[in-house]
Amino acid sequence: MWYANHIEAVLCIEGEAELTNDETGEKHWITPGTMYLLDDHERHTMRPKTDFRCICVFNPPVTGREDHDENGVYPLLTEDTDD
Repeated sequence: MWYANHIEAVLCIEGEAELTNDETGEKHWITPGTMYLLDDHERHTMRPKTDFRCICVFNPPVTGREDHDENGVYPLLTEDTDD
C-alpha cells in the first residue's frame, strides 16, 4: 500500500500483524494497543498473522469513494457539496 496523498494514523484493536516499510525493509510487530503513523507517505505492506482489526484515520480525510489505484494509492478526492 502507498498513501501518496494522505497521512495515515492506525490503532490496532485486535489481532497481530507484521508491518514492513517497503522502502527500508524495517519490520514492526503490531499488536492490540499499538499505534503507528505513516507520516512520510511510506510504501508499506501489512501481513496479518491472526484476524486483525484496526482503526485508521487519514489526513486529508477520505470520502469513502476512494479505490487503490495500480500503485496502491488513494486519489485525493473531495466531497461533492452540491447535494
